[in-house]
Amino acid sequence: MPSDWRKDLKELYFPPADKVVEVVVPRLKFLTIEGEGDPNSSPVFQRAVEALYTLSYTLKFSIKKSDAAKDFKVGPLEALWWNTEEGTLVQGKKGNWAWKATILQPSIIEDSMVADARHTAIKKKENPSLNLVNLEELEEGRSAQIMHIGPWSAEAENIMRVKAFIEAKGGTFNGKHHEIYMSDPRRIEPSKLKTVIRQPFK
Repeated sequence: MPSDWRKDLKELYFPPADKVVEVVVPRLKFLTIEGEGDPNSSPVFQRAVEALYTLSYTLKFSIKKSDAAKDFKVGPLEALWWNTEEGTLVQGKKGNWAWKATILQPSIIEDSMVADARHTAIKKKENPSLNLVNLEELEEGRSAQIMHIGPWSAEAENIMRVKAFIEAKGGTFNGKHHEIYMSDPRRIEPSKLKTVIRQPFK
């Protein structure tokens, strides 16, 4: 149970920024929601992110109220990305992107708890995306990753470094392009944003 993901899963969420490293990502629980379109302009993506955070914090406060010893830290926003036409991400064609946005959950979270949290959240907040969030277990296994520091538009070089690392090991991609957003873009300037870039491989 990753009650404090910053400590319990440090290797997975805080890779170095100067080199690509290999990790093994175990099966973990997430709240997830899927969609398509440019994340920078799509209201669907913004509603999806809001729904994930709303349910995550509703779960946290509910658990803390019933048993403070089981309190947990809400994880960062994460997303799996792919292109609906080419099958891979292509800069400049973000309208063709598909995504699965996620937030890590502790192992004690069950479907019934999510249903209760959804019921509570819907009474307080009008967001149709609340009904689209699922509890899901994901296991990426062997993966390569690096910490990208800077604007998201400048990720290409580090994405290529991850690709080269995998190819040097004789590997091939085995999953979606994965990004973990360690910074709040509303509070930090683009040049200082921290984003984990991860690619599962075999």
